[in-house]
Amino acid sequence: MKFGLNFFPSFRPSDYSTAEYFAQCLRLAERADQLGFNSVKTVEHYFFDYGGHSPNPIVFLAAVAARTTRIRPITGAVIPAFNHPVKLAAELALLDNLSNGRLDVGFGRAFIPREFEVFGVSMDESRARFEEGIDIVTRLWTEDRVSYEGKFHQFRDVHLKPRPVQKPHPPIWVASVASVESFVWAGRRGYNVMVVPYAGSMAKVRDMVRAYREAWHEAGHAPGAEQVQSSLHCYIAETRREAVEGARPRVERYIEVFSEAVSSWASHEATQYASYGKMVESIARTTIESMLRDRQALIGTPEEVVEELRYHREVFGEFEPSIQINFGGIGHAEASRTLELFASRVMPKLKG
Repeated sequence: MKFGLNFFPSFRPSDYSTAEYFAQCLRLAERADQLGFNSVKTVEHYFFDYGGHSPNPIVFLAAVAARTTRIRPITGAVIPAFNHPVKLAAELALLDNLSNGRLDVGFGRAFIPREFEVFGVSMDESRARFEEGIDIVTRLWTEDRVSYEGKFHQFRDVHLKPRPVQKPHPPIWVASVASVESFVWAGRRGYNVMVVPYAGSMAKVRDMVRAYREAWHEAGHAPGAEQVQSSLHCYIAETRREAVEGARPRVERYIEVFSEAVSSWASHEATQYASYGKMVESIARTTIESMLRDRQALIGTPEEVVEELRYHREVFGEFEPSIQINFGGIGHAEASRTLELFASRVMPKLKG
């Protein structure tokens, strides 16, 4: 089993500044590199305290690459609908060079109505822009000269510079929250997937992961080569009570900013996001008790976290936990404690 860190900013200015948050993230990433973690990722979001402090994951991950030697930076995820794919391909190739071939690239469709509104992009074009963007990026990475006549982008005779270090290109991941179509599409294309259990029921996410693995197999890709990464809030202490009570205000902060960002779904409809209204209702009802009851988070003693991860492995099959350890305004001492306890008392029990 491999393990990763997921830096998803979800705090208020009263918790700390953007500069303080990312300074903390860089310290944690450096230590995770020393402790044997496999990956570190961050998001692309805008305008809200939910994710909006990270409008460009490439910038942060370049700083991570400069301070580490082995951990793999992952975009979790970049959004083709909000970026010209030629520019995106070049910037990602540069990051692959800066990290000496350590980059994994996650792509996402985005799901917050306000972001689409500001960028002037229709949510009904989301999937088409997503698929066309990935097609353009991968062709630019692998072909000498590319001409393209798509629905949204047209260009002729483009030779991308710089070229990625990894051949044929960095590993590709698809971030998906509630759309089984995205899981099936990723499986058919031979891409890895990122899942978010706390944004829906474990049963639904399990079924989507199964659909992904079936599509992978039916497409004839190498058996067992598919990869699944799961984003999980993680707060570890020596006693369960200390963990639950320490995590409680931070979970509440996370749900607060998440609910604020997606509140426009109450009066918004998009055919390609048919199930998102229900997801928003579910998020608004989330508490730390519901997350623990539904086994959607890793909150407890090291031994309890080991058992939770074993349960998740039974549900999803082999996967990489991508743990959020400084969510909701968590301070550096608490985040570091979780990181150290996870590395010393959780990872050794599951690496085999």
